[in-house]
Formats: sequence, structure tokens, C-alpha cells
Amino acid sequence: MPTKNMIKTLRLAFVIGGFAVTSAFAQSYPSRPIHLIVPYPPGGGNDYIARIIGQKLGERLGQPVIIENRAGSNGIIGLQALAKAAPDGYTIGVGAAGPMAVNPSLYEKLAYDPIKDFSPITNMVLFPLLLVAHPSLPAMSVRELIAQAKLKPGQIFYASPGNGNSGHLAGELFNSLAKVNIPHVPYKGQGPAVTDLLGGQVQLLYSSIPSVLPYVQQGRLKALAVGSAQRLTSLPNIPTIAESGVPGYDAYSWVGMIAPANTPNEIVMRLHREIVDILKLKDVEEKLNQQGAVPVGDTPEQFSAYITTEIRKWGAVVKSANIKVD
Repeated sequence: MPTKNMIKTLRLAFVIGGFAVTSAFAQSYPSRPIHLIVPYPPGGGNDYIARIIGQKLGERLGQPVIIENRAGSNGIIGLQALAKAAPDGYTIGVGAAGPMAVNPSLYEKLAYDPIKDFSPITNMVLFPLLLVAHPSLPAMSVRELIAQAKLKPGQIFYASPGNGNSGHLAGELFNSLAKVNIPHVPYKGQGPAVTDLLGGQVQLLYSSIPSVLPYVQQGRLKALAVGSAQRLTSLPNIPTIAESGVPGYDAYSWVGMIAPANTPNEIVMRLHREIVDILKLKDVEEKLNQQGAVPVGDTPEQFSAYITTEIRKWGAVVKSANIKVD
């Protein structure tokens, strides 16, 4: 019969052996192509970021990074596939604000758990939202907008690409903090929302910067403020919503990199280091700046904490505004 010392020795040997196998696996990683799941269709901001980082990551790792666009159901289809993938570092994915932080409050039964089913790698970029208005709106600033909204409650409208998206939530957060009633008008996509804004059918839009900045430059729209906590270096003359009369306001769309839960820490850290270095490359910084994106590159622990904070924040907005998905 084995003694207690023998059992302890066997357990220690098992742990050491397992650690050695994991370390050897991590050292040989990657030995084949990596699949990067993007839970959105090609052409959008999330896809653009994934392709910039994916190309550079493949060059640095010596293996191609294959983009897989698995769009549908507000990102649920793509993240469900990622959650079920083998935790070996050969399938990673984009974890963005909507699917990770908003969906848990929009859906009673979600096919994945944003905390338990994934290993955060890093938050790659923030997409500050730009609050733009039709020129017919008398307000030239956020303070004037608030004054107008209180003078004419329910008579100024803001558009968004659909219920539950970042632009919708940004508007509801503004209503809550500024204590105004600016009704939401959902559209089926960014294009129709911008079209009606340009036509004056609605007065406001919280938008990603690239899709509306050309119209601001042409004078067809006016930029009132950015939703970021600080002014953007790319748009230094545009104030933040927080400094313009709504203290504490900040609203971002963000794009991070995640892996299936239980992906070996050595692999997570390898991917983290490479992506953080990629974000610092001059040509990458220039491309991100053109998209109005702010690079982040935080640690897995920081990203995990940020996701938890975002779930609470937007969950409260969804509940208070009684937001329902289409």
C-alpha cells in the first residue's frame, strides 16, 4: 500500500509533468494557422480593427491569422462559436462592447457568459462616439442642447442604427445624466440613420467618427461634442460631453481580443505582448487615428475588470430605459 509520502510525491510529479507539457506546448505555439472570429460582417469598425491586428499578428507569429466573419444576432453567433472552440490558442476572437457588455442585459437567455466563457487578452481600442446634429437645430453646444430639450421635451429626436446598439445606449445615458427627454428613433443600419439625419427628419446622432466626420467638414452636420472622457488628439477643438454640462458622461464602443476560457496563460500572455507591441507601431497608430480609434493595450486582468464594469454600467442603462431588442 502506498504511503502518504509516496502519494504526495506522485501528485507533485503529476503537477510538474503537467506544467512541463503546458510550457512545451506554449513554446511551440503557434505551429499552424490561427482563426480569428469576428462576430460582425466585413467592412465595419470591428472588422477593420481585426484585420489590421490580425495581419500584423500573423507576421510576428510566423503563422497566418485567418479572419472568420460570423455575424448575426448582435454578435451572439460569433461569440457562441468562440466559447465552444478548443482553448488551445488557435481560435481567438473579437470581444466588443455590444456582445460582451450589453447583450447580458438585453437577452434573458444568452448562449455564452462574457465572464466565465472567455479568457480576456487585451482591450485593443476605444471608439469614442461623436454627437452630431443637423444644422437646423438651434443648439451649438451640449449646454444649449440641454436647454432646448428642457424647453421642448420630447420634440428633439436622436437616431441610431437600431435598438440596443452603442449609439442608442449613448443617447439613453445622456438622457439619464442630463435629465432630459430626447426620444430615440431606431433605424435598420447606420446608413439610413445618417441619411435621415442629413435630411433633417431627426436632429441628433451618436456615431462613430469616420461615418459622419466628412459631413461635419462639409458643413452638412455640426459636431457638438465627443463622448470620451478626454478630448481627442485628432479633434482637439471639439469638447467632451462631460465638460459641456454632463459631468461623468463617457460612452465608448470598444474592441478587444479574447480567447476561449481556460486557454493556457502562457499563450494568452504571448498574444497579449504581441498585440500591445502592434498597437504601438507607427503605421498602425496612423490607421487607427484615421478611424477615430484610441489604442488601449491593457493587461488581461485590467480588461477583465473593465468588462465587468461595462456590464454593470450598460445593464443599468438598459434597465432604466427599458430597452428591448428588435
